[in-house]
Amino acid sequence: MTTPEANVHPRLVRVQEKGQVTLPAEVRKRLGLKKGDLVAVTETEAGILITRQEVIANALLDRIGDALRERGVTLDDLIEEGREERGAIFAEKYGLTDA
Repeated sequence: MTTPEANVHPRLVRVQEKGQVTLPAEVRKRLGLKKGDLVAVTETEAGILITRQEVIANALLDRIGDALRERGVTLDDLIEEGREERGAIFAEKYGLTDA
């Protein structure tokens, strides 16, 4: 993730015994990373890209939303289909039939 104030010059960090690296404090602060936060590590042709997991989740949700809109599926459609599917599973599991 690049922010307007991001410094694009590489920073050197040492890889530790277990493959761990410490991100510079100013980078962690600028990106809002805290101890325990999840990040995704992606290998690219240029090296390694580290991305906040929240950013990836939002990007994937946007892609899913775009794909559904292209197919004319609305959120209400998904909710209704989910209800129908849960009802069918419930009926099958507990042997219920329409009376």
